[in-house]
Amino acid sequence: MSLVPAAPAPRIVMSPDGLRLATYDFGDPDAPAVVAVHGFASGALLNWHASGWTRDLVRAGHRVVALDQRGHGASAKPHDPDAYSMDLLVADVTTVIDTYLLDDVAFLGYSLGARVGWHAADRLPDRITRAVLGGIPDADPMRRVAVDQAKAYIADGTPVEDRVTNGYLTMAAGVEGNDLRALVAMVEGMRNSVEPTPENAPAQPILLAAGSEDGIRDSAVRLAAAAPHASFSEIPGRNHFNAPTSRVFRDAAVAFLGPVG
Repeated sequence: MSLVPAAPAPRIVMSPDGLRLATYDFGDPDAPAVVAVHGFASGALLNWHASGWTRDLVRAGHRVVALDQRGHGASAKPHDPDAYSMDLLVADVTTVIDTYLLDDVAFLGYSLGARVGWHAADRLPDRITRAVLGGIPDADPMRRVAVDQAKAYIADGTPVEDRVTNGYLTMAAGVEGNDLRALVAMVEGMRNSVEPTPENAPAQPILLAAGSEDGIRDSAVRLAAAAPHASFSEIPGRNHFNAPTSRVFRDAAVAFLGPVG
């Protein structure tokens, strides 16, 4: 018997450029809302529900609205790189907040979702009151992916020689329902997107977290030092891929967001 309650059916929200975005609503509709955004090649239910985040946040008195980012989960998966940029991903979050008629939301993001959250908090200071950003680098690690090799592998099975590219493809292919063409299009489309820097640091209270074994840990520490109201929490014994399942991480986030009631 699963300790995680069944997930709700997705509610579809339309993006500004006409894409269907799947969202999932957990908890009391009148409770303070947390907008949760997953990492690359993951999904809302995998990142936040199966790992116990929605359960713990709802128990603490929060409502959780989780988003399948474009290219992921039950959302639209365009194959055009022009459909992916940081501006578009932030606009998707804004649209979810608007469609659900939310004010004063907290943001929860991991990896790619944390990068989106950094910029969303900076651009929406009157809507996002605080944020938990896990596994956030100060540069796009996917720029190391050899897009041409990835495309050739998808097209005709040409072996991938680049180790980093092979690792990303293996990770993405391991998640049921992933569309490798869409994910590679995202990698290509986001090559020139703005990255987290001290100059665009959000002013809200922020908790940044990373696993002690995560290669981006030091960059998360630097970002925490750059933001005016940020702190850093280390997730002991975890790397970039298994940090979201850490109870230590969940407990720190729930404490930071504040129990309700």
